[in-house]
Amino acid sequence: MVRAWIADVSPLYQEECYKGYYEGLPPFRRKKADAARSVQGRAQSAGVWILWEKIRAEYHLPESSVYNLSHSGDYVMCAAKLDPGEAQVGCDIERMKDIRLKIARRFFCEEEYRTIEGAKEDEERRDLFYRYWVLKESFMKATRQGMAMPLDAFSIQLGNPPVLIKQPGEYTAIYYYREFGISGLPYRMAVCTTDKEIDSEIHTELRL
Repeated sequence: MVRAWIADVSPLYQEECYKGYYEGLPPFRRKKADAARSVQGRAQSAGVWILWEKIRAEYHLPESSVYNLSHSGDYVMCAAKLDPGEAQVGCDIERMKDIRLKIARRFFCEEEYRTIEGAKEDEERRDLFYRYWVLKESFMKATRQGMAMPLDAFSIQLGNPPVLIKQPGEYTAIYYYREFGISGLPYRMAVCTTDKEIDSEIHTELRL
């Protein structure tokens, strides 16, 4: 099973709190946090690793466990496979801001852009754009290609759950999706994995 968690990293904006957690980071993660240009960026880099370490400890996961990390705004996200076995796992969280139709028109598949454009209200267009965005990002991260893979190299059909209806020829596995949202939070989240069992809830009980 693959499960996902999010955590609020805004407490790490306070220097004293950040320093306390920073001391416990492994050297490579300290270096990554140090490279961040803003207080929020440092908090995201440190906080997402802290979340993963808490998950590992809580579920007694080995270092070899399959997991993926993401961050946006005040929140970080981790998706991890809780049981043994091979799988690809990708996740993405995005804070919803303005409608970005120009990006959808230029980079998304034609049918995806038409779905967004066809919505009657701006709010619905914005929601559709960010749904597609996190679904696409999570797939690219699951394949480990990231942004090296063109956004129009694969196509997603929205649904419950969404379905990958076109994928690059070199990725022949079956990929499964799960979308998440939390009432009151302007964020969209998604998990993509080759493990067909994905927890239906996004978990928030692990605190920094």
